[in-house]
Amino acid sequence: MSTEDQNDLIFKALSHRVRRQIMDLLKIESRTTGMLCELLPQLDRCTVMQHLDVLDEAGLIVVERRGRERWNHLDALPIHDIHERWIGPYAAYAASMLSKLKQQVEAPEV
Repeated sequence: MSTEDQNDLIFKALSHRVRRQIMDLLKIESRTTGMLCELLPQLDRCTVMQHLDVLDEAGLIVVERRGRERWNHLDALPIHDIHERWIGPYAAYAASMLSKLKQQVEAPEV
């Protein structure tokens, strides 16, 4: 799969608020599917599992099976890669500009 195709899957997964909510819950700690269902009572188990499948396909979670339980772990690396591609260069430029501004403000007047 190409990088662009993978990015499409990531952005599709991040586009839905429930999936972002699931990722926020997994950011705190890894959880079983049952735990997630308890924390999302407005959704039935099948819907939670469908959202988890989208996140898994995008590579945003890692699923580990322990006996009958399915443990879901957040994988933040794909989001980090997106940050490095699109946000990182702008953040570095902004920090550089702020540093220059600070130097100009703090420079003694001649």
